Amino acid sequence: MAGYHSEADNTLLIYMGATVLCGGTILYRAKRNHVEKAIPFCLGLLLLFALEILCFATLRSYLGLSLFSLACLVFCIYIPTQAMLPVDRKAVLITGSDSGLGHELAKYLDRLGLIVFAGVLNEKGPGAETLKKTGSDRLSVLQLDVTNSAQIKEAYLEVKKKLHNRDLWGVINNAGIMGYTADGELLPMHSYKQCMEVNFFGPVELSKTFLPLLRKSKGRLINISSMAGGIPMPRFAAYGASKAALTMFSGVMRQELSKWGIKVATVHPSAFRTGIYGTPELWNKEEQKLLDGLSPEVMKDYGEDYIHSLKMFLTHIPSISSSDFSPVLCDVLHALLAERPHGLYTPGKNAYKYLLMFCYFPLWFYDFCMGRIMASPSMPKALSVSETKNQNWEKVLEKTHLSKN
Repeated sequence: MAGYHSEADNTLLIYMGATVLCGGTILYRAKRNHVEKAIPFCLGLLLLFALEILCFATLRSYLGLSLFSLACLVFCIYIPTQAMLPVDRKAVLITGSDSGLGHELAKYLDRLGLIVFAGVLNEKGPGAETLKKTGSDRLSVLQLDVTNSAQIKEAYLEVKKKLHNRDLWGVINNAGIMGYTADGELLPMHSYKQCMEVNFFGPVELSKTFLPLLRKSKGRLINISSMAGGIPMPRFAAYGASKAALTMFSGVMRQELSKWGIKVATVHPSAFRTGIYGTPELWNKEEQKLLDGLSPEVMKDYGEDYIHSLKMFLTHIPSISSSDFSPVLCDVLHALLAERPHGLYTPGKNAYKYLLMFCYFPLWFYDFCMGRIMASPSMPKALSVSETKNQNWEKVLEKTHLSKN
């Protein structure tokens, strides 16, 4: 009996030793490679610990130890601890740095030691002034409207001059607008054109302008798209179409630029609390433009009550948006400095879940779920009238049936 306990104790010590060795190796690799997200490692270690208990409880012999050791080996080999490239005075250009994600990215990358060229829509605006005051001497603020070809060329010459024979490592196309959210039939054409100008044509022209510098450095092109650019979402016809175009452009560029050593990544964030949603004053102006542009027939079918109710969705968006930008910052950093970056990043709550649902589930199921999630606060007037008539007719039929009985 004493010999049995001694053998069990020895086996337990070996199990614990294997756990410590495996865990120490994983943590060392994570620290050495500057891995930002520790949660996957912690979860992995917890799973290994649970497996260790299971193996020890059911197979206390060396067979159980062998299975556990094999699991540790597989875990160490396949856990994603990619090495991160050194900052090494790398330069990066970010568009749309006035506020939101672009603003936070500029400050974040500046703190990490990169040379940051922060493109802003208004170089005298509050966002630009904040960057000038709080940023290091490595950060430069550039006037850069991505829809203005002249400003793109001026920014290119300014960046090339300030590089001082160094290389531009990354271009991050972040600038974007969402515009007004409404049914695709209701949105005026200027909303579609504006979204395409800012969210697609601007990044395309800027990318084409700066690609010679990225070819020289074999650097990174990162395009900030949107969850709406990967999956169809009601009331995002203009915004989603422009972001989907950007996503497709990124995919093609990833294939074509690989021969030059340039790596291209697309980022599909979920809802984050930025200024892209606009303000109540802007919503009122856009709503009035929408109303002024509708034909009498469309106005009759939808009704003013339904159109006015669309603003309720905009007021609801901030409540379901995250104010913690760290998932996006970490993913952009990985795309920028990882030796083998991913082609697609989906930071934020539910971004990857809905993409999987759209790709692998029947479309009717996806449409049903998205319809429930993005349900309109009211129905168009014509549909409401039809539904009321049907209900009234059913009541008449029911009364007639009862009277006959």
